[in-house]
Amino acid sequence: MVTIGSTSPASAWRRHGLLLLLTLLYTDTFIGRQIMAVMIEPIKQEFNASDTAMGLVSGLAFAGVYALFGLGAGRLADRLPRTRVLAVCALLWSITTILCGFTTGFIMLVAARMLVAIGESAVTPSSISMIADLYPVNRRAFAISCYSTAPTLAAIIAMSAGAWLVDQYGWRVGFIVVGIPACLIAVVMLLMRDPQRGTWDDHSSEPALPLSLMATLKSLWAIKPYRFLILAAGLSTLGANAYGMWNATFLVRSHGLDLQQAGILAGFVGGGSAALGMLFSGWFTDRLISAHPRWQLLIPQIGHGIGIVAMATYLLWPADSTFMLAGHTIPTAMIWCALNGFFAVWWVGPCFSMITRIVSPDSRAVAMACQTVLVTLLGVGIGPLAVGALSDLMAPLLAAESLRYSLLIGCISTALAMGMLFMVGYCQRQARMKPQAALV
Repeated sequence: MVTIGSTSPASAWRRHGLLLLLTLLYTDTFIGRQIMAVMIEPIKQEFNASDTAMGLVSGLAFAGVYALFGLGAGRLADRLPRTRVLAVCALLWSITTILCGFTTGFIMLVAARMLVAIGESAVTPSSISMIADLYPVNRRAFAISCYSTAPTLAAIIAMSAGAWLVDQYGWRVGFIVVGIPACLIAVVMLLMRDPQRGTWDDHSSEPALPLSLMATLKSLWAIKPYRFLILAAGLSTLGANAYGMWNATFLVRSHGLDLQQAGILAGFVGGGSAALGMLFSGWFTDRLISAHPRWQLLIPQIGHGIGIVAMATYLLWPADSTFMLAGHTIPTAMIWCALNGFFAVWWVGPCFSMITRIVSPDSRAVAMACQTVLVTLLGVGIGPLAVGALSDLMAPLLAAESLRYSLLIGCISTALAMGMLFMVGYCQRQARMKPQAALV
């Protein structure tokens, strides 16, 4: 009998097949988030909502509930078969996403989005925990990067096909169509076997008895590198998610594009370059950390540094600078959008892989749940809402250009994330200098 952790071709196909299924589920759930970017204007007009209110429905309403249920979902994934947990969550997510398409008022839509968050809360913690048991350390960053391309693939689909769907059939049909695939994924997930926990880890270091949720949280918080890693992830996502949510609207308002063209450009240029950057950084990290572990932090820092410059240039680039491509007028700023997309995601694979290495196998889902909760609160909750509120605040002075300058908040949050990554390296150097000292 072939085990999931073996190196035979049959086992490799099982691992890759499960990774593909996890990625498809993550992609579908993220399409449900990203398609909101092309729904902002039609929903706003139908319900006569403000930018702040749209920041609420696209962000904080979802993030608050996600944070409330996220840790419990991670705990379930550490104690129950993760494939079963994901199957139930996928089905719940599908039903509640379809429900969004049947809402008849703004408050109902907010409530439906909150229900969607419950179904999505276990997806990433369970998936990353499983990937760590599917692949060894020297292949894990690339595997996690493959999984983490889901948001960028979702951006491409949501901003292009989603923009067309919403433009032709309305935002309600968009929610219904997005919700259907997760039902099929749930059925397939029930047929998959949960990989053995800690397959590639030193079992001698595992605790003899499972810890309570509070004890697990305390033990995780005591690991200083982990503490700064999740803070870095949250700050990185704060600006990135706000940018992703408002980018199509920014192209409509500041560059005069129609909604469908803006969605296609934001999806294919921003999302496509990010997918390539994600895969490259994961592959690059796996190659370089064999030579020296410091590359696991250097690669995210390099990506952040270039990403800040590219994002600021993209947002401030003049709207009258364009070029022709296949008979279409394209803003020159999209070149900088592509550069930002490629480099801004260099942190994902290396940082997630590092988290799986520094925590024990039986607490990985909770560890990823903490990270995902923080990322969701800052990136999905506060980020879009802060940009929308800042845009409303500056609108009397800057009119339609207020969104251009409010999006610069992403550069600030990314710079702070670089500082958190520096602290991760500092803590690790201190630990090596004092190997007997506890990381508290």
